[in-house]
Amino acid sequence: MVKKAKGSHSTSSASASAASGKLVLRIKSNEGIKRSVRQTNSRKKPKAKLKKNKQKFDAMKPKKPPTAFFYFLEDFRKEFQEKNPDVKSMRDIGKACGEKWKTMTYEEKVQYYDVATEKRAEFDRATAEYNKKIESGEFDETDEESEFDE
Repeated sequence: MVKKAKGSHSTSSASASAASGKLVLRIKSNEGIKRSVRQTNSRKKPKAKLKKNKQKFDAMKPKKPPTAFFYFLEDFRKEFQEKNPDVKSMRDIGKACGEKWKTMTYEEKVQYYDVATEKRAEFDRATAEYNKKIESGEFDETDEESEFDE
């Protein structure tokens, strides 16, 4: 018993005898492939057009301070590189740091939280001053003369 491949236009047999236990090879025609591509394209939802809000970079605006983890990372990186000078990959250092941070108790982390809290308070004060200057119009003239607009 010889089966002909579905949708093939050739006269040669693309399959072997099923009684002999051999595999049957079926060849898809280009027509079938095109149809399946059309069906998958029709299922896709049209993407909404994304509006890009181009925000101007303000060099005068204060930067957010790092979290407690980043202060810990600074200290840990120095110690880790002294103990393991052969490890150069930031990925490996980051993994080791993350594991150490997870196993630390709150009492060990407190010093880093204190530093982060102080920096956050400074940031809040600087942001408040910045906002006052913006409202008063001090930065209006400097926006047009910014180096970053060029």
